[in-house]
Amino acid sequence: MTADSERRSWTQNPDAVKRDILTVAVSEFAANGLSGTRVDTIASRTRTSKRMIYYYFGDKLGLYTRALEAAYLKVREGEAKLDLDHLPPKAALARLVSFTFDHHRNNPDFIRMVMIENIHNAEHLAASQAIRDMNVAAIDKLARICRRGEDEGVFRAGMDPLALHWQISAISFFNVSNRPTFSAIFGTDLFEDEAQAHLRQQTVETILAMVAAPPP
Repeated sequence: MTADSERRSWTQNPDAVKRDILTVAVSEFAANGLSGTRVDTIASRTRTSKRMIYYYFGDKLGLYTRALEAAYLKVREGEAKLDLDHLPPKAALARLVSFTFDHHRNNPDFIRMVMIENIHNAEHLAASQAIRDMNVAAIDKLARICRRGEDEGVFRAGMDPLALHWQISAISFFNVSNRPTFSAIFGTDLFEDEAQAHLRQQTVETILAMVAAPPP
């Protein structure tokens, strides 16, 4: 296939073009931040042009916002595949905590994107209705688990699913966001596979112990 025919075949699938651009954009924004990322670099790493990137996303800020949305969508889609509503409450929560820990560890670009957006005081995230809708759904999912656990008497009453989401995220996020500084001070042993598996299990046990109903 010639370069021209390959380009024609590629541009006939705009959804694939946009997915490719967003995948590279997440990587570039995570590595270089909003101001340090160059659209020329993103174009050079994809099968498209700078002009087409602007055609699909408007400008660099539009591309950044869509990349941020894509990063959040990946974690929310992963949660949706867990099929938590068909598990007992404790098993459902344990699976969700394990997934969050593993997802964050395996997707450091997501963590960097969130850190960069915090530097910008979440102004782009706040302007995205898509991200707000995604995360409302995530809290609703956790609320259903909490409600079922309370109804069955295995979780304590009156839990705040938003606070619980914060607590799960805090541990899983710190494990990635502070790895460089933590490793520089204390060494890297805690980030080896076996130690990470142990930390993940401890995180699950900590969350389950925190939400457990008190003994009668």
